[in-house]
Amino acid sequence: MAKLTVEIVTPEKRILSVQADEAIVPGSRGLFGVRPGHAPFLSLVEPGELTLIDAGRRESFFIAGGFVEVGNDKVLVLADGAEPVAGIDVEAARKRLAEAQERLKGLSSEDARFQAEQATVRRETARMTAAGGR
Repeated sequence: MAKLTVEIVTPEKRILSVQADEAIVPGSRGLFGVRPGHAPFLSLVEPGELTLIDAGRRESFFIAGGFVEVGNDKVLVLADGAEPVAGIDVEAARKRLAEAQERLKGLSSEDARFQAEQATVRRETARMTAAGGR
């Protein structure tokens, strides 16, 4: 049976390059699955959990956002940041979330920092959700 080649790359390094039966990706319009033979396309990736399935075994990664390119049985994720879900420090994510929410209270929506703090809130919320709120 054909396999996908899945790569996760951040600006700092290649996080992963493996073979898998399926990849479930947090796209800009919701989760989507990719299996061998999938039609080529590009998509934004929202902060969330990327799940790889191979021979019934699941492995999950938190993706902080970015882009995904699918084609020729390859899934290339160009991520702003990525980490295995098992390694997420939930307490640190909670702290970053609380700090961003506090900073948002003092900003108007016209302030240039407002969008950055909102993005931090979305990202840290997604990180904790991926970790299962441990």
